Amino acid sequence: MEIRFKALFVHLLTASGAVFSMLAMLAAVEDRWSLMFFWLIVALVVDGIDGPLARRYRVKENWPNYDGVLMDLIIDFLTYVFIPAFALFKSDLLPGWTGWFAIIVITYGSILYFSDTRMKTLDNSFAGFPACWNMVVLVLFALKPNFWVILAIVSVLTVAMFTNVKFIHPVRTERWRAISLPMAAAWVFFSVWAIAVNFHPASWANWGLVISSLWLLLAGPAQQLTERNSR
Repeated sequence: MEIRFKALFVHLLTASGAVFSMLAMLAAVEDRWSLMFFWLIVALVVDGIDGPLARRYRVKENWPNYDGVLMDLIIDFLTYVFIPAFALFKSDLLPGWTGWFAIIVITYGSILYFSDTRMKTLDNSFAGFPACWNMVVLVLFALKPNFWVILAIVSVLTVAMFTNVKFIHPVRTERWRAISLPMAAAWVFFSVWAIAVNFHPASWANWGLVISSLWLLLAGPAQQLTERNSR
């Protein structure tokens, strides 16, 4: 197969995320949370695969008709921000005004972050929390903490989007990738497990989600601290 058709295939793979986001939204409207998160996980896996493929087949050169970056951003906003925020609002995790507060700060803060030209660092990490609300909300559905805890998490992570605190990209951040990539794969595995048992509170999947989430959340700040200390 010619490389230009391989590049086209990558664009088509990226575009499939729009279909998965629609399937997730339809499930969310019907309060079918496990199914919604299943489609969001499928979209997340596609998002993790299409980037390396796009770089390998140089899609900008070999099929420039489509803007893969723009396509990716549109789908990411739907699957990372909009649908998870809707689920958090429509579920019983946040009562009354707290649900309104969460969806406003999540969507408003995230659209500003997505359009910030300074969101990437030199080592291909993220400057500030990268608005991965799909991952955060899934863990909240699994653990079901008190709504004040949820509000605190949402508030802290929203503020973190506008800081210089580093957050790793498990695929593109080279430092500690030997740990980060398996941790990301483990997070997906435990997410599917939690979805399969309909977020049962006694599931061992919850421990796996906590451990892998903490690594993905704290590895970047840890790298930042050790970089400073080594200078």
